[in-house]
Amino acid sequence: MAVVGNSLEACLIEAGSISDAILERARERQRDGKQLGEVLREMGAIDSPTYARAVATHFGLPFVDTLPEDDPTASECVELLPINFAKRCQILPIRRDDDAIVVAASDPSALGPLDDLRVLLHKPIRVVVAPGEVIVDRINRVYDMASSNASDMMDGLQEERLDMLATELEEPRDLIDADDEAPIIRLVNSLLFQAVKDRASDIHIEPYERDLAVRFRIDGVLYDIITPPKRFQPVIISRVKIMAGLNIAEKRLPQDGRIRIKLAGKDIDIRVSTVPTAHGERVVMRLLDRSSTILQLKDLGLVGGKLESVDQLIRQSHGIILVTGPTGSGKTTTLYAALAGINTTDKNIITIEDPIEYQLHGVGQIQVNPKIELTFAGGLRSVLRQDPDVIMVGEIRDSETAAISIQAALTGHLVFSTLHTNDSCAAITRLLDMGIEPFLVSSSLMAVMAQRLVRKVCPTCREEYRPPMEELRQLGVTMDMLEDNPVYRTGPGCVDCKQTGYRGRLGIHELLIIDDEVRNLIMRSADSSEIRRAAAAKGMTTLREDGADKIMAGVTTIDEVLRVTQDDLGV
Repeated sequence: MAVVGNSLEACLIEAGSISDAILERARERQRDGKQLGEVLREMGAIDSPTYARAVATHFGLPFVDTLPEDDPTASECVELLPINFAKRCQILPIRRDDDAIVVAASDPSALGPLDDLRVLLHKPIRVVVAPGEVIVDRINRVYDMASSNASDMMDGLQEERLDMLATELEEPRDLIDADDEAPIIRLVNSLLFQAVKDRASDIHIEPYERDLAVRFRIDGVLYDIITPPKRFQPVIISRVKIMAGLNIAEKRLPQDGRIRIKLAGKDIDIRVSTVPTAHGERVVMRLLDRSSTILQLKDLGLVGGKLESVDQLIRQSHGIILVTGPTGSGKTTTLYAALAGINTTDKNIITIEDPIEYQLHGVGQIQVNPKIELTFAGGLRSVLRQDPDVIMVGEIRDSETAAISIQAALTGHLVFSTLHTNDSCAAITRLLDMGIEPFLVSSSLMAVMAQRLVRKVCPTCREEYRPPMEELRQLGVTMDMLEDNPVYRTGPGCVDCKQTGYRGRLGIHELLIIDDEVRNLIMRSADSSEIRRAAAAKGMTTLREDGADKIMAGVTTIDEVLRVTQDDLGV
């Protein structure tokens, strides 16, 4: 295939996608045979559509950012194409054009797979360039049409008459040896596959007196998926425990394990937790997509002056920056985004985490292990001897970790960490309650950001409406403030949002900058309400106020903001 125009790097620079400096850093990191685009995406310097557009310009080929629904003639071609080959090479037939087949490819320079496809289809092919993630998503959709979902699998289980399996599986080894276990394996695999498709973060398998419930947590909310008959409970739970490397004979004690699998082309890390209950073992599986890219700060819901302030804070040479919020509010994701924003070759960045959720290239990541006394505090002491510039402590859980973090900040290190508090001002009083001297807190702490995650209203089925005054009053918003901004509520549901009315989440934030006035209040051991009043007088927006801005921007609903900020009532 003839290359036209400038080099790929030149196309990226001319399009304003990257700078010469970023390109130079990418070349430094380009090792282990990695493609330039893969390195740039790991750095967060470019997204897949932008890179694919530059590739199309470089090769003089058409660019598409979406792929059409299945063409009947293309479906015939897909049947001839092995899914592993399609995913590995990121190529997919999408339609017939006269006597040729139009094929979407992410890398048109890979002539071998394209030649193989031409031979396989016995037809000439015409290449269009599309982002790799778009192609893989379409591949998953196309090949998934022929596969069963969890509900279909339950019908199959009923037909296979497995009602005797529960009694046959008293001995652990029978589960592995028995031929009749195959339907259970297919059911568990189907549950995992459907969870990834539905963007679930957790799978709950919950035993009750007369039935068994399976629920998915999607965008922070639990949804019922299937209710297998009670007699399948032992074999389903045993299958999960075998996959996680747990002891299936031990049903009296909690156990923790891990599963590493590939689902729908994604490398999924699953943390498995089992606990005994009155009606059997309860299993929760946390799904982490290891192949997903680290988000940038601008993708988290930070906008305007707040984004600029955070960007300036994370580039300071020393001090502590805290992110607070309840479990599941996206604190770790925010810290990862901050680290990705300052991750350059001239910085030594080390993290101490429990667990390590995402791999960051160029960052030393330490997994906490209490069994061998590798705690946050112990790991932090060792890290300080590793000449770090930036340290991320997964969570400040005790006074010892807090004290060492503060000492690290006072001795010239930039420290990121999290605390479990409801708002930003309460983080200060929490540190003081841990026994940290007020003068140490005031001199080391730079900022505290509280956050929550709100679900984004589905743009496909959302409905515009005029909210009643009572709802606006709870948000602190007047009709005049709405002006011409449309306000949306959830619609009837659609395929895109799985009939929930919401799709995806973003953060709402409250940023407390530790200025001289706040430092004086800390020195006086003022309570959180006094600190909050002083910060609000200087323009700090609360979580609910930031949520109101997101509502007026049309990305979430009033009900959703009120749901996640209910702790702030009366503040």
